[in-house]
Amino acid sequence: MIVPSDKPIALIDCNNFYVSCERVFDPRLHGIPVIVLSNNDGCAVARSDESKAIGIRMGDPVFKIRDLMKRHGVVALSSNYTLYGDMSRRVVDTLHDFSPRFEVYSIDETFVDLSGFGSRMEAHATAMRAAVRRATGIPTCVGIAPTKTLSKLANYAAKKNPIFGGVCNLMRDDVRDYVMQRIPVGEIWGVGRATEAKLIAQGITTAAQLRDMPLALGRKVGTVVLERLVAELRGVACIDFEDVPPQRKGMAVTRSAGTPMMTFDVLAQALSAHATRAAEKLRQHGLVAGTITVFFHTNKHKPERPQHSASRSVRLSPMSNNTFELVEAAIAAARRGWKGDPSGNGCGYTKAGVVLDDLIPQEDVPAMLFPPERPRNAKVMDALDAINDRFGKKKMVTAREGFDKKAWTTKADMRSPRYTTRITELPVIRI
Repeated sequence: MIVPSDKPIALIDCNNFYVSCERVFDPRLHGIPVIVLSNNDGCAVARSDESKAIGIRMGDPVFKIRDLMKRHGVVALSSNYTLYGDMSRRVVDTLHDFSPRFEVYSIDETFVDLSGFGSRMEAHATAMRAAVRRATGIPTCVGIAPTKTLSKLANYAAKKNPIFGGVCNLMRDDVRDYVMQRIPVGEIWGVGRATEAKLIAQGITTAAQLRDMPLALGRKVGTVVLERLVAELRGVACIDFEDVPPQRKGMAVTRSAGTPMMTFDVLAQALSAHATRAAEKLRQHGLVAGTITVFFHTNKHKPERPQHSASRSVRLSPMSNNTFELVEAAIAAARRGWKGDPSGNGCGYTKAGVVLDDLIPQEDVPAMLFPPERPRNAKVMDALDAINDRFGKKKMVTAREGFDKKAWTTKADMRSPRYTTRITELPVIRI
């Protein structure tokens, strides 16, 4: 017999997170339309409520909405991922005081276990919102429900309907029915466009109708994934609460280039930087990699230019998180995929990246019968990490990364200062 869960899960979600981070440090942005742009300032990836109201949609290319932006005085900012990541960490640190169990789902969303609070859970969630706002300046909404899918639904209702005051509790049956009858099926977590079209064809247009769908029909329309989603909407927990983050299976560092990378040296500099960052991330997590893959490609939206894409992999033996070894492997893989003339001129690659696979904890590295000599030992990596941690990222880099990075770094002409992580970019108060 399947029994509905009675353990409340709260989802606290930061409202318009990227824009909210910018507004914390620049109050002039309050009350006006603001958008945050994607890499190379190409598309809108975050929008304030004011921007949504004038018709700017997620993913709109900037060149298509320039007139709209000018007409309404829209402020456009480059992505400041360093700031957003640090503000996200501060939000999560604040949540430590409200529950011993929580799961960081994304940069702006965290599931929090509210078991044991009983009738106080709504007041506890309200206090949690207030604490985050006080500690970080970030506005949030909270949805409470017995399953993760329902808590996402509750959070959606808390954002869209002011009657909830920022906290929607779907542990109550009457509130759950009220909300589910009014939320379109396409807004449910896990329902994509293709699945939405199938459900509408079956006459299912609301969350309540999907909840009441027979489980067997759910499996037929959308496999076991939709069947589990229907069960979650009925209050049966099918998605585990992961308070211990699962071990990473892969890792990637990719960037779009500000200008096309025309020569192998420029591409090698970019891939060296990406491999260096990937090695740092491995060491931070205590992992080593068994395979490194590099890829690079041209801009498919400009067919008038030569088109080419390449992806090459190298096995790392022994498995490694050593910066020098990963850089050497990345460059070797790139040489195999490079397409250019003997003088080093290529097609003009606009994106490149490094992907690491076969990750395992460093202490679990298989022993080798005849291990190779490794003069570049872990102490060198420890010193490299310590210097960059103390004096700032990229204070010490490999020579292969180069010193003139203008040829391949991502364009961010409108990026705000990294207020919380760069002492040279702290706000200045003039009296």
